[in-house]
Amino acid sequence: MEKLVDFEKSGGLVPAIAQDAATGEVLMLAYMNEESFRETLRTGRACYFSRSRNRLWRKGEESGNVQEVREIRIDCDHDTILLKVNQIGRAACHTGYRSCFFLKVEGGVAHEDGVKIFDPKEVYKK
Repeated sequence: MEKLVDFEKSGGLVPAIAQDAATGEVLMLAYMNEESFRETLRTGRACYFSRSRNRLWRKGEESGNVQEVREIRIDCDHDTILLKVNQIGRAACHTGYRSCFFLKVEGGVAHEDGVKIFDPKEVYKK
Protein backbone atom coordinates (compact mmCIF):
# COMPACT_ATOMS: atom_id res chain seq x y z
CA MET A 1 0.00 0.00 0.00
CA GLU A 2 1.22 3.47 -0.89
CA LYS A 3 2.38 5.59 2.03
CA LEU A 4 -0.61 7.86 2.59
CA VAL A 5 0.73 10.05 5.40
CA ASP A 6 4.27 11.34 5.94
CA PHE A 7 4.64 10.81 9.69
CA GLU A 8 8.43 11.30 9.61
CA LYS A 9 8.18 14.91 8.40
CA SER A 10 6.95 16.15 11.78
CA GLY A 11 8.58 13.74 14.19
CA GLY A 12 5.99 10.97 14.06
CA LEU A 13 2.81 12.95 14.83
CA VAL A 14 0.52 14.75 12.39
CA PRO A 15 -2.54 16.92 13.06
CA ALA A 16 -5.89 15.19 12.63
CA ILE A 17 -9.02 17.30 12.32
CA ALA A 18 -12.40 15.72 13.13
CA GLN A 19 -15.31 17.22 11.24
CA ASP A 20 -18.99 16.26 11.47
CA ALA A 21 -19.71 14.40 8.23
CA ALA A 22 -23.31 15.62 8.05
CA THR A 23 -22.99 19.29 9.06
CA GLY A 24 -19.37 20.17 8.32
CA GLU A 25 -18.87 21.48 11.89
CA VAL A 26 -15.24 21.23 13.01
CA LEU A 27 -15.33 19.15 16.19
CA MET A 28 -11.73 18.89 17.31
CA LEU A 29 -8.05 18.78 16.49
CA ALA A 30 -5.91 15.94 17.77
CA TYR A 31 -2.79 14.13 16.64
CA MET A 32 -2.18 10.77 15.03
CA ASN A 33 0.89 8.60 14.77
CA GLU A 34 1.23 5.77 12.29
CA GLU A 35 -0.19 3.20 14.72
CA SER A 36 -3.31 5.24 15.52
CA PHE A 37 -3.87 5.93 11.82
CA ARG A 38 -3.65 2.20 11.01
CA GLU A 39 -6.10 1.39 13.80
CA THR A 40 -8.51 4.03 12.54
CA LEU A 41 -8.33 2.52 9.04
CA ARG A 42 -8.82 -0.99 10.41
CA THR A 43 -11.68 -0.31 12.84
CA GLY A 44 -13.53 2.62 11.25
CA ARG A 45 -13.43 4.43 14.60
CA ALA A 46 -11.22 7.41 15.38
CA CYS A 47 -8.06 6.58 17.28
CA TYR A 48 -5.59 9.32 18.11
CA PHE A 49 -2.27 9.62 19.89
CA SER A 50 -2.55 11.39 23.23
CA ARG A 51 0.48 13.61 23.79
CA SER A 52 -0.38 14.11 27.47
CA ARG A 53 -0.77 10.36 28.15
CA ASN A 54 1.91 9.33 25.63
CA ARG A 55 -0.25 6.50 24.31
CA LEU A 56 -3.02 5.66 21.87
CA TRP A 57 -6.32 7.33 22.66
CA ARG A 58 -9.41 5.63 21.31
CA LYS A 59 -11.91 8.47 21.13
CA GLY A 60 -14.73 7.75 23.56
CA GLU A 61 -12.92 5.05 25.53
CA GLU A 62 -13.96 6.75 28.79
CA SER A 63 -16.86 8.99 27.78
CA GLY A 64 -18.60 6.77 25.22
CA ASN A 65 -18.49 9.69 22.75
CA VAL A 66 -16.92 7.74 19.90
CA GLN A 67 -16.35 8.88 16.35
CA GLU A 68 -17.37 6.61 13.48
CA VAL A 69 -15.23 7.54 10.50
CA ARG A 70 -17.18 8.15 7.30
CA GLU A 71 -14.38 9.56 5.15
CA ILE A 72 -10.66 10.23 5.41
CA ARG A 73 -8.86 12.96 3.51
CA ILE A 74 -5.16 13.74 3.42
CA ASP A 75 -3.79 17.18 2.59
CA CYS A 76 -1.53 17.92 -0.38
CA ASP A 77 1.66 17.65 1.70
CA HIS A 78 0.60 14.29 3.17
CA ASP A 79 1.05 15.63 6.71
CA THR A 80 -2.47 16.50 7.91
CA ILE A 81 -5.48 14.21 8.22
CA LEU A 82 -9.13 15.20 7.98
CA LEU A 83 -11.62 12.72 9.41
CA LYS A 84 -15.26 13.21 8.50
CA VAL A 85 -17.06 11.49 11.34
CA ASN A 86 -20.39 10.57 12.80
CA GLN A 87 -20.10 11.80 16.39
CA ILE A 88 -21.76 9.23 18.65
CA GLY A 89 -22.79 10.76 21.96
CA ARG A 90 -23.41 14.37 21.13
CA ALA A 91 -20.12 15.85 22.48
CA ALA A 92 -16.64 15.66 20.98
CA CYS A 93 -14.95 17.89 23.58
CA HIS A 94 -13.75 16.55 26.92
CA THR A 95 -15.03 19.77 28.54
CA GLY A 96 -18.60 18.75 27.69
CA TYR A 97 -19.21 20.83 24.55
CA ARG A 98 -20.12 19.41 21.14
CA SER A 99 -17.03 21.00 19.57
CA CYS A 100 -13.67 21.84 21.11
CA PHE A 101 -13.99 25.17 19.29
CA PHE A 102 -16.65 26.64 21.60
CA LEU A 103 -14.68 29.81 22.37
CA LYS A 104 -15.50 32.73 20.11
CA VAL A 105 -13.23 35.79 19.98
CA GLU A 106 -14.90 39.16 19.61
CA GLY A 107 -13.13 42.44 20.19
CA GLY A 108 -10.05 40.58 21.41
CA VAL A 109 -11.99 38.76 24.13
CA ALA A 110 -12.92 35.06 24.12
CA HIS A 111 -16.30 33.97 25.40
CA GLU A 112 -18.14 30.66 25.46
CA ASP A 113 -20.39 30.20 22.46
CA GLY A 114 -22.22 26.93 22.86
CA VAL A 115 -24.22 24.74 25.17
CA LYS A 116 -22.51 22.32 27.50
CA ILE A 117 -23.86 18.83 26.80
CA PHE A 118 -22.38 17.00 29.78
CA ASP A 119 -20.55 17.64 33.03
CA PRO A 120 -16.99 16.34 32.70
CA LYS A 121 -16.81 15.67 36.47
CA GLU A 122 -19.61 13.12 36.04
CA VAL A 123 -18.12 11.47 32.95
CA TYR A 124 -14.42 11.38 33.86
CA LYS A 125 -14.33 10.08 37.40
CA LYS A 126 -10.54 9.56 37.59
